Amino acid sequence: MLNDVISVKAKDDFLLYLEFENGEKREFDCKTLFDKKPFQSLMDKDIFKKAKVAFGTVAWSDIIDIAPETLYLDSKSL
Repeated sequence: MLNDVISVKAKDDFLLYLEFENGEKREFDCKTLFDKKPFQSLMDKDIFKKAKVAFGTVAWSDIIDIAPETLYLDSKSL
């Protein structure tokens, strides 16, 4: 079952601290995405810090978001 993201905090080291609807807290390292478009713009800390929850996942704009299953499967438990 897919769990939606309900909370996100973007940290200075390009980590996302995530809370999922099942109560799990996890950490996702965005640096692993920086070699792929459109994620290169997230290397700008001012842009990265604008991460927000949108429709159950993390988004920065209408064209930059990360699928919730990616956030869950590629993150580590806290």
